[in-house]
Amino acid sequence: MKAVVYEGPRQVGVENVPDARIEMPTDVLVRVTTTNICGSDLHMYEGRTDLEPGRVLGHENLGEVVEVGPGVVRVRVGDLVCVPFNVACGFCANCESGLTAFCLTTNPEPGVDGAAYGFADMGPYNGGQAELLRVPFGDFNCLVLPEDAWERQSDYVMLADIWPTGWHATQLACVQAGDSVVIYGAGPVGLMAAYSATFKSAGMVMVVDRHPDRLAKAEEIGAIPIDDSKASPVDQVMELTHGRGADRGCECVGYQAHDPQGHEHPNMTLNNLVKSVRFAGTIGVVGVFIAMDPGSPDDLYKQGEIAFDYGMFWFKGQTMGNGQCNVKNYNRQLCTLIHEGKAQPSWVVSHELDLDDAPGGYEHFDRRDPGWTKVVLHPAGTG
Repeated sequence: MKAVVYEGPRQVGVENVPDARIEMPTDVLVRVTTTNICGSDLHMYEGRTDLEPGRVLGHENLGEVVEVGPGVVRVRVGDLVCVPFNVACGFCANCESGLTAFCLTTNPEPGVDGAAYGFADMGPYNGGQAELLRVPFGDFNCLVLPEDAWERQSDYVMLADIWPTGWHATQLACVQAGDSVVIYGAGPVGLMAAYSATFKSAGMVMVVDRHPDRLAKAEEIGAIPIDDSKASPVDQVMELTHGRGADRGCECVGYQAHDPQGHEHPNMTLNNLVKSVRFAGTIGVVGVFIAMDPGSPDDLYKQGEIAFDYGMFWFKGQTMGNGQCNVKNYNRQLCTLIHEGKAQPSWVVSHELDLDDAPGGYEHFDRRDPGWTKVVLHPAGTG
């Protein structure tokens, strides 16, 4: 099968690799029809992780079931399914508690809970930027989609990661009706967090970034764009909130946050959120941070540590929630919003490409070229 394979820093190729296949009785085999390039793929693309060359990338996947193992009882051949990026068993203590991002059984790495497709340190599972994908524990992990999904795949594929993750950011931040919310990062997840906040009837949604095309996307859904290259984002938030600060804040950037001059500061958005959010406010962090980053320009973060303004965080009595999204907590209800015509998350999509065009898609998306806000790949050549 053809697949997008990591070859080294800023190098991916479309190569022929062994077909994905049924390996366990509970597996489902999916012919991938739609898959996304995610912002977190870029950490691996840039060589900032220990992903080994030869791994198939891609954790935002949707496709048609073409084979099921003998232990599968619910999912059927011919179903169109969206697959959470979490590879979860469904029966361990964490999965039973809804913590599918921290499954106790699917990652063989000692001391690591949680697994994902095509992702560094998240188990041995190949990704779905390929013609076929093996889905372990298919009955649990496959969300069977309604009939209209065949024509709306670019909406429904967002259920694999970025919309649930954006929603998770607002859940961690405890966003409620009437709240003012500031979101750092207008990449796809930040835009989905803004979208989620509007669904929760937030009174004001502010999105901080500096890329005009991404800020324009935020403005399309009624969010207030804040360009941090023009003035301090903290000052702009304080002015918009009459000196009080936002009720809630969402971090949707992660450890490769850059200042307007292009210098990387892994602590920048976290500390700006402490300053931007009011006393006793809440912060949700879904941007990726990793345990160790030898390639970081920051000496502390080489060891996975940051200079965090904990004193101010404590003094303001703020609360922070963080971590990967447990997609299954949200994907079914968000699926219903799409099916009932209430939501169209494909609004973030800028490009739909054939699988063969993936290397160029990675290059443009990684450079944040104007207009490249979200890239969707179609292994079946339907882009």
